Amino acid sequence: MLNAVSFFLTVSVTVTLAIPANQTKSRVGDKPHILLVLIDDLGWANVGYHHPNPAEAHIDTPTIDLLATEGLQLDQHYVNMVCGPSRASLMSGRLPIHVNVDNGGPDLYNPKNPVAGYQGIPPAMTGLAEKLRSGGYATHQVGKWDAGMARTEQTAMGRGFDTSYGYFHHSCDFYAHTALGLCYPPNITDFWETDKPAVLSDSQQGEYVDELYRQRALDIIRNHTGSSPLFLYYAPHVVHMPLQVPDSYWNLFPDIEDECRRNYTAMVKFTDDALNDIVQELKNQNMWENTLLVFSSDNGGPLYPGAAANNYPLRGGKGSNFQGGVRVNAFVSGGYLPEEMHGQEKSGLVALCDWYATFCELADVDPNDDVMPGYLPNID
Repeated sequence: MLNAVSFFLTVSVTVTLAIPANQTKSRVGDKPHILLVLIDDLGWANVGYHHPNPAEAHIDTPTIDLLATEGLQLDQHYVNMVCGPSRASLMSGRLPIHVNVDNGGPDLYNPKNPVAGYQGIPPAMTGLAEKLRSGGYATHQVGKWDAGMARTEQTAMGRGFDTSYGYFHHSCDFYAHTALGLCYPPNITDFWETDKPAVLSDSQQGEYVDELYRQRALDIIRNHTGSSPLFLYYAPHVVHMPLQVPDSYWNLFPDIEDECRRNYTAMVKFTDDALNDIVQELKNQNMWENTLLVFSSDNGGPLYPGAAANNYPLRGGKGSNFQGGVRVNAFVSGGYLPEEMHGQEKSGLVALCDWYATFCELADVDPNDDVMPGYLPNID
């Protein structure tokens, strides 16, 4: 295994987390567990550590704030302005311009172009989980995919995940589990488990979908054996529209008069609690000290009618190439992070696709993916 955690950048600035040579074997000789958390539509100032007065704004994110401030904050972490291209970029190791810039439905394809005529990641490209699995990782995806589904090769399973549990499209109803969007017929259930529709018990029918995702993530951690490192890609539906949240969370914020803001704030609180449970379970299973946690939003918080994010002091929001649309909350945490990097903030530029090569280095596998020589770089 290589002895550095490196962020490979598309510009001349490089941020490197060097692991000292005298670290114990558990930190260097063993490949770390990787927990990749991608939150949907999280606003810059909707977390406590980025808001000048979180109590006044009713922001309640103690887990996120602690992980960020005790970890390594990435102040210039950039993504695409909308979700689909960001997720395709992350899973392919390429900037959106080299994989997908269109936020269309993940089932769209052009039969006249079998190489690249697919929404999401073109089938020939190698997914991040495929790389990590070749390095000995157990790979699991929970939550939103939105990186292609027109062919089996484009699904999470086709991209190298041993298991997946979630939905393919941009958005779904949190309780009915049906796909939402102008192009889809009503009442199409969008809930899948690896290679088949998800089978829900009577008690799970109509359950808040992100509660099911939380429980699945916890089950994956509990059932993981010590024979291989774990790669868990946790991409919950929150805090994407529709703004829906369990009553127990809605009732936590009676002083917020605006209904959209109240829903959104409560959804952020749900996100924070779910992350707390996942981190605690890693600690319960004695995995946390060998875990690298990477946290990011997929794009800036939305500001259009019906949305309720706050990106202050950044200009703009989701769907915009201003900072509020593409510069997002991001940090690295976990016991695998070198001690000297805890409590720091880095201002070097990082792109979401950089994690592909970074994780490949941790897995001791070649990140290059030479599928279209002469037309595309191996990776960005």
